[in-house]
Amino acid sequence: MTAAIQLDQVTKIYKGKKAVDGLSLTIEKGSVVALLGPNGAGKTTTVSMILGLHQPTSGSVKLLGGDPRDPRIRDQIGAMLQDVSVIDNLKVNETIELFRHYYEKPLPLEQLLRISGLEKEKNKMATALSGGQQRRLGFALAVAGDPEVLFLDEPTVGMDVSSRQLFWDTIRAMAGRGRTIVLTTHYLEEADSVADRIVVINNGKLIADGTPSEIKAETTGRVITFTAGASVTPDSLAAMPGVTDIQWSGRKVRLFSGNTDGLIAALVEKRIDMRDIEIASGGLEDAFQALVQQTTQR
Repeated sequence: MTAAIQLDQVTKIYKGKKAVDGLSLTIEKGSVVALLGPNGAGKTTTVSMILGLHQPTSGSVKLLGGDPRDPRIRDQIGAMLQDVSVIDNLKVNETIELFRHYYEKPLPLEQLLRISGLEKEKNKMATALSGGQQRRLGFALAVAGDPEVLFLDEPTVGMDVSSRQLFWDTIRAMAGRGRTIVLTTHYLEEADSVADRIVVINNGKLIADGTPSEIKAETTGRVITFTAGASVTPDSLAAMPGVTDIQWSGRKVRLFSGNTDGLIAALVEKRIDMRDIEIASGGLEDAFQALVQQTTQR
């Protein structure tokens, strides 16, 4: 596979502190990668270096095989960052039209209005848009040049349900056309559903890298979910063999274990009062929390 992004032993030091620490990462063209990590983990700094906005203290960054600051490279990338600034005295369609002219082969204005869900607002002043609409405008500007590589930083914050659905449908269509997409998000269910690879960073270091299924299976094992009867207590469940974690929500219980087959057999043998039993892999949020907790405790 051809690499779209290559980081080789990248370190970035701010005021004597390592924001990114010896990070090596290769992202293939045509992949959708979710870059996850707690606040202050180094995600934004990493993306800033990939975009050429900041230079690494040491190590190297390549984007589409070249320097991210090269104008020929920049013409092939798009970025939707957290802070969206709109231009005063310009309508929505005028703003998009302005950005289209920055690129050699831009997408048509009508298509950009459609995929951002702003067709009805095209003659509205950009400054009059709601927060969610401004996020959608930011998306239209990010994809105006039909980029080969697209960066999305918390892209759906402030969007309503229908806007999110349109947004992710568009992202999936772009991925289907071989575009490379790197996103950061705190909505882990979105990362789970759209990304084909999850990269987790904490304290500036890579702590996990794999498909969503691999990350969940390796970190949380599997989960037995059931409704507990009145006689079931936290202590009785903690005594079961192979239980690694227990979560209670009312009488709803989630038991985490690396050996759910053995655990379910022990629960039945002990005649634990339970109903509505389900067995599944742990969620990405469970895996993420476990990974961060493990590395923070080291």
